[in-house]
Amino acid sequence: MNGVLNVYKEQGFTSHDVVAKLRGILKTKKIGHTGTLDPDAVGVLPVCIGKATKLCDLITDWGKTYEAVMLLGTTTDTLDISGKIVAQSEVNVSEVDVLKACNEFIGEYEQIPPMYSALKHNGQKLYELARKGIEIERKPRTVHINTLRVNDINLSDKQKTVTITVDCSKGTYIRTLCHDVGEKLGCGGCMEELLRTKVGRFSLEESHTLSEVQAAMEEGTIQDQIYPVEQVLADYPAVYADSYGDRLLLNGNPLSENLVSPQHKEGWVRMYASDKTFTGIFQWDKGKKKYYPVKMF
Repeated sequence: MNGVLNVYKEQGFTSHDVVAKLRGILKTKKIGHTGTLDPDAVGVLPVCIGKATKLCDLITDWGKTYEAVMLLGTTTDTLDISGKIVAQSEVNVSEVDVLKACNEFIGEYEQIPPMYSALKHNGQKLYELARKGIEIERKPRTVHINTLRVNDINLSDKQKTVTITVDCSKGTYIRTLCHDVGEKLGCGGCMEELLRTKVGRFSLEESHTLSEVQAAMEEGTIQDQIYPVEQVLADYPAVYADSYGDRLLLNGNPLSENLVSPQHKEGWVRMYASDKTFTGIFQWDKGKKKYYPVKMF
């Protein structure tokens, strides 16, 4: 079994929980997820199976889209409502203030990762240190907010909330974004809800719960839910080796341009053998005038 499964991660599960359950359901050990989702968060979690585990780092690098609810006036140690409240403030802001504050985060912004995160310091996860009451200085990291759309602003109820849709680069913490918007407004804020709706080409509409995966496995239709490796990589142009190039492909060797057609001399390409068997991702080296393997399957 090889390919990528678009899982809908349900509330209460960690990303590692999902992988562990899938190993039992699919009866295979070679499984890896493509980016951590907090236990309280829900939504799209692409999971790589078999040879497709070579895609884990690639998919992790893809852009992501989230829908989040921000609670104004409350600051917590985890930056979401699951944490300990460390400050509460009156919320005296207008809708215009909220829109202006959110707009200021569009584009590149320096974001400090939360202590309650899976990032490591000297081999130890930050959230493990945070639970011991230890706080480590974290350097800001450059993230990119492609779009930030405000869907709803509720300032009339006791709970003041803002609902946003964020399209962002890898490594962006939406919890931190909510906290930073709250700081910008002067009242503080934390994340109340989080739904990941997209990871690269994988969307919420096409995701499957663990129970749906289990049912498909029992019915023998599981392959209908799994994206083949070459389909996941369909955005890269396809090129084909000739019969001599086939021998080089067997050992993962680079191919000179005369062994490949059609020519695509920019970025990554999907490399196929002469019999149209998919072999891997290659990259053109302009200086050496050869296609070099990036990932072989």
